[in-house]
Amino acid sequence: MRTFIQRLGAMSLLVAFSLALVACGNKEAEQRKAFISFLQTRVLDKPGLRVPVPTPEEKASFGDYAQHYAVITDFNEGMNKSVSQPMTQIMAKGALRSIADLPARRDDLKAAKDGLGGLRTALDQQSAKADAAHAQLKQPDDLKQVYDKAYEKTVTTPSATFKEVFPALDNVFDSALAIGDFIEKNKSKIQISGSSVAVTDPAVQAELNKMLQQLNGQSAAINAAQQKMQAVVRGG
Repeated sequence: MRTFIQRLGAMSLLVAFSLALVACGNKEAEQRKAFISFLQTRVLDKPGLRVPVPTPEEKASFGDYAQHYAVITDFNEGMNKSVSQPMTQIMAKGALRSIADLPARRDDLKAAKDGLGGLRTALDQQSAKADAAHAQLKQPDDLKQVYDKAYEKTVTTPSATFKEVFPALDNVFDSALAIGDFIEKNKSKIQISGSSVAVTDPAVQAELNKMLQQLNGQSAAINAAQQKMQAVVRGG
């Protein structure tokens, strides 16, 4: 009788353990369903770049999958703090208002150009960190399909688009610095009054015109990159 009771007790534990596993499995399925729905309706179905912050209730409903979403939010927070905000300051520092700015604000232009290198490094680090975390995620196929699309929209695409701005800005700052040096070198032949420029030497004038045309073309490249970035952010 004692052996039977022991066996019955052991069987009861096995049944209870089995039920616990079923309950746990159902819980995971519910969490995965909630997370998939959030990604689809709040991220993918919305136009433009959207990285909404889940409510405490939504986050709880994701279970462990909340950490998967943290890969996306951590990247966007990091990029905003270490790239987007400093970029605004750099653009303000390197803004060109007239040709007279070129020789007079050489230090500002040089500082703005140097600052780009730090931003590029920061963006590369943020992207590499997110990609490494993404690669380590273990997800069922139904979640992986939706998550990968959300990751592409909120991490890969904005990162790649942002990187397109750096070469264009580098070229603009290089050209602006070169023009400033050229004007300083030929200041006896170049008179600047406001937005008006008078050049007494035809050869100097031809070279200056060539350099200014190049700068204008590079500025157009920046505008194109910025428009592409805005399209990513806004959608369309």
